[in-house]
This record gives sequence, structure tokens and C-alpha cells, in this order.
Amino acid sequence: METVRLYEMPDCKMVSSGVGMFGEEKFDAFDRWFSAQGRGLFPKDFLFSEGAGFHWLYLYEEGMEVPAEFDIIDFKGGLYAVITDIDGATDQDAMNAEIDRFLSAHGLVRDPARPSLGNIITSPIARDILGYEQMEYYTPVKKA
Repeated sequence: METVRLYEMPDCKMVSSGVGMFGEEKFDAFDRWFSAQGRGLFPKDFLFSEGAGFHWLYLYEEGMEVPAEFDIIDFKGGLYAVITDIDGATDQDAMNAEIDRFLSAHGLVRDPARPSLGNIITSPIARDILGYEQMEYYTPVKKA
């Protein structure tokens, strides 16, 4: 059984929080805004480390009302190796070893030109049942 899946994300537009940290007003305002968008079949937000903070993105859809304080940016898609684990409890070394095994088996390598992404996939009901949130980790990859 494979524990890593290969996902192709298209080039798209994303609403950007800008770089910040949890607890900062603009970052928290972004959280409130995107949380008010309602849950769909799949999460549409992605978080990644940038510099000394985080950058939060939300998939932009035509006609969406976006507060003026947030930019709409072009996002370069591509292939991602995706693995799921417990948010906040991930053994990064074990996760990277599993991803590297998958990449090696399929003629892929990491793509350092794009950021690694993550998003929480657990609904509030599932979180209550599990007692934790699951996170998907997206590692950018390309053919070797």
C-alpha cells in the first residue's frame, strides 16, 4: 500500500494573507475571512513557511469578495507528493523518508523552486471524534 499520493495542482489564482504569524491581526483576519467561506468537499487553503513567518493562501474563484487588505496572486501549480499525518505531531524525518522512497520508486525528485504546502483536512466533527486534526503535507516534485 502506498502512503503517498501524487497530485497535480493547476496554475491558479490564490488570495494571499501575506507573510505573518498566528496571533497577528492581519493573519487572524485572513483566518476569519476564509473560514467564513464555508466548507466544501476539499479544503481550499494552503499554508507554507516563508522567512520568519507563514504565508496563507486560499483558492480564488471568480466573483469572490476579497477584502482590500489581501492580494490576489498567481500561483504556479505542478506536481506534489502528498502525505497525511497528525497536525503538530509529525515526525518530519520519517515523513521525508517515506516521501523519498515514493519519489525514488517513480522517477521523481523534489522541486525546490516551489514551496511545500500544508492544509488541515479534518472537519470539526471528525476532529471531535479523533481528538486531533489531520494535516496533508504537499511536497513539490518533478520528473528526475
